[in-house]
Amino acid sequence: MTKHVLLNNVNHKDTKVITHYAARYGDDQASVLAFPSEFIELQKHYPIFFRRDGEFDDYQCVVLLGLEKNENLFLDASYPSGWKADYVPAVLNKGPFLIGFQQSSHSEEKNAVIHIDMDHPKVSNSEGQSLFLTHGGNSPYLNHISSCLSVIDSGLEIQSDMFKQFLALDLIEPVNIEFELSNGEKRRLSGNYTIHEERLAALTGSELQALSKSGYLQLAFAVVASMTNVRKLINLKNLHLSQ
Repeated sequence: MTKHVLLNNVNHKDTKVITHYAARYGDDQASVLAFPSEFIELQKHYPIFFRRDGEFDDYQCVVLLGLEKNENLFLDASYPSGWKADYVPAVLNKGPFLIGFQQSSHSEEKNAVIHIDMDHPKVSNSEGQSLFLTHGGNSPYLNHISSCLSVIDSGLEIQSDMFKQFLALDLIEPVNIEFELSNGEKRRLSGNYTIHEERLAALTGSELQALSKSGYLQLAFAVVASMTNVRKLINLKNLHLSQ
């Protein structure tokens, strides 16, 4: 169940949010949505893939966190935050918050506002980070959440155009990854798409210039670079199997 309400410093002056990551908070997800605006950070730690539900559906960006259902190999209680990487994907980092839009009373323009899911397992009245200061101002944590939501919002704004340009240059290809775990079990990751590295390298000067001008060239390279993190996931899985 969800209970989304507009956040304000009156009704939520005592509301706190748990910032620790653990399976009991719903963080045990093998993959989560990702956004182009965070590719540069994501590619340092996770494999970035594209997915679509059907042949004619739009592509979405995801990062892989585990190798089977409900497995997040980056959850680790021995770390202070419960997460063993320097960057947490924005869709998990934002916790119970989401962006909403409110009609301005003085114009037709809609203003972005923050909503909170009061039924989220990380929402608490007794533990976690405060959302507001004693006299009503935003806490440093809430300012962090605002930045996190901005990453998501800006990523959504450019995602459709990014895929349009990638498709126009025939840069997207399906990828199937086969590997064997330390216990001898063979696995196969399918249903994912990535950037075709050879086609990217073969782009003409004008094509590269256009992709660079739009800001998508570095994002394409980030996706390619992130593929090395598949091996990191396999190593983390083997470590779990050995414990």
